[in-house]
Amino acid sequence: MTHLSESTKTALVLPGGGARGAFQVGVLKAIAELLPRTSRNPFRVISGTSVGAVSSVVLASKAGNFRSAVTELEYVWSHFRCEQVYKTDHLTMLKSSLHWLSSIVLGGWLVGTPKSLLDNAPLRELLSRNVHFPRIQTAIDNGYLDAIAVTAAGYGSARSKTFFEGVDGLRDWDRTRRLGKRTELGLDHIMASIAVPLIFAPQSIGYDYFGDGAMRQATPLSPAVHLGADRILVIGIRDETGEKEPTELGRPPSFAQIAGYILDTLFMDGLYSDLERITRLNELIDSIPEQHRSGSVANFRPIDTMLVVPSKDLREIAFRHRRELPFAIRALLRGIGGKTPRESKLLSFLLFERAFTRELIALGYHDAMKVKDQLLDFVSGAKVPRLYAPDWIKKDLSSFHSDDT
Repeated sequence: MTHLSESTKTALVLPGGGARGAFQVGVLKAIAELLPRTSRNPFRVISGTSVGAVSSVVLASKAGNFRSAVTELEYVWSHFRCEQVYKTDHLTMLKSSLHWLSSIVLGGWLVGTPKSLLDNAPLRELLSRNVHFPRIQTAIDNGYLDAIAVTAAGYGSARSKTFFEGVDGLRDWDRTRRLGKRTELGLDHIMASIAVPLIFAPQSIGYDYFGDGAMRQATPLSPAVHLGADRILVIGIRDETGEKEPTELGRPPSFAQIAGYILDTLFMDGLYSDLERITRLNELIDSIPEQHRSGSVANFRPIDTMLVVPSKDLREIAFRHRRELPFAIRALLRGIGGKTPRESKLLSFLLFERAFTRELIALGYHDAMKVKDQLLDFVSGAKVPRLYAPDWIKKDLSSFHSDDT
């Protein structure tokens, strides 16, 4: 039987990714099956951004029984319909399209400027029914969890702000472009973190409006480190190592391709940069014998990290399921050029339909089970490598290469 270490503080980091977040649920399902059925949450710290924030608060609110929490997540994700996330009816989509067109033509005169492309009021209603925020503090009081963090980006302050709830002794932090603030988490914090720019409307909290937490979040692992994590499990939602170099000039990228590219960059590029920083810092710390560490280096601690990412291209999976989108959304995507597999990045973020999400859950489960021994060692507190990730990622992240690249 696997026992969870009380001395190792393991964190779970769930980046954003829209409908791609279903992959994360599949990985969590595998972890739940690897642990004893009645195990509590194995993560002392949970940090989520955008759609990852939604899964994070569900896990935190049911931290006393990890498998039960994951089962609830799997049920919701495997029965998703787009209409549960944003309005998809013809009238709403027609009004939205006409509003944007009129605003552009009239310069905002008479009709005002639109706040977003889609209305995510259905998601707010779904979360209000299914997430019980007071249970988070109960889980903390019962010792099932040290901290839960949700990150959003302030439009007025132009700063990344992490709202966290946790045990006594955790302190706020304040850096140039990011800060952490202890607060009692609620629905507004989640809606702020998932407010993808232009697609969903900003959410007001206090005296500022907030949007998707991936904006301005150059260091997505930072909240977990500030909250005391010794090791961090990251469940990513992108597998690509980059596109092949084109051999001839094709047609210019469509709006859909550019929008998907922006979202992909928004959700994942900061993560890889942060992983690289932690990897290089670990290599520096480990290169100095402990008895010789002095000055600021003496205060550093190495952070073990494990990264699980999809083994398949989620864009290709999304393209196969494109006809499951409601007609009004398909028409919108066709209108902005989303017709080919290369333009499926945007589609993969918006495709909250059960056939697609179920395939991603199955993929996440399969990919996690391929590394089940390493995954179980990591979450249970056993001795692990400083970095466990696919080989192509480890090569990119290491600062000590055999060549000069």
